[in-house]
Amino acid sequence: MADRSEGGAEPSPRRRGQGELEAQVLAALREASEPVPVAWVRERLGGALAYTTVITILTRLRAKGAVERERAGRSFRWTAVADEAGLAALRMRKVLDAEADRQAVLASFVTGLSPNEERLLRELLSKAAEEEEG
Repeated sequence: MADRSEGGAEPSPRRRGQGELEAQVLAALREASEPVPVAWVRERLGGALAYTTVITILTRLRAKGAVERERAGRSFRWTAVADEAGLAALRMRKVLDAEADRQAVLASFVTGLSPNEERLLRELLSKAAEEEEG
């Protein structure tokens, strides 16, 4: 039996990292000036993905609250409601929500921040508090 890693076998395509495809779909949607169909998203991603794969990613993004859809005949048109930072925040929130000891998770997170990140977090919290009061 021949070793497939040698002797002319084509290398397999690079697998995308976790969330990379979601980020690409979200970026494509954010380019749109109006709600768009799946085929439009697929085309923006180069057309190599299966139509059903794009639908699956859009459905997952909808479940995460990152995109919305509206009925257009018998299909849907899609719109981004979050950017990549928003999608990352949704993932962080999901992890936090899954933990029983939220205080321990947050404490561990905060102690791992660099001084600049900690300063930025303090500024963001202060700004959020001011907006709540205002």
